[in-house]
Amino acid sequence: MEIKRILALVLLVVGLILLFFAYQSSQSVGDQVSEAVTGRFTDSTTWFLILGAVSAVAGVGLMLFGKSASN
Repeated sequence: MEIKRILALVLLVVGLILLFFAYQSSQSVGDQVSEAVTGRFTDSTTWFLILGAVSAVAGVGLMLFGKSASN
């Protein structure tokens, strides 16, 4: 297995894990109250969402478009 494919899988898995943590964090009582009062998620939940989405998209993009020219 080549290094780009491994990196793509790692990025995808890390992204999915971060998105799971973001979901769990958004369902907490403290985050629900904060969202009800301010209309926004807490900073930690927002960072989990952003980093998880970027990592997952980068992993999928690398998997689809990161093929070497020799293949």
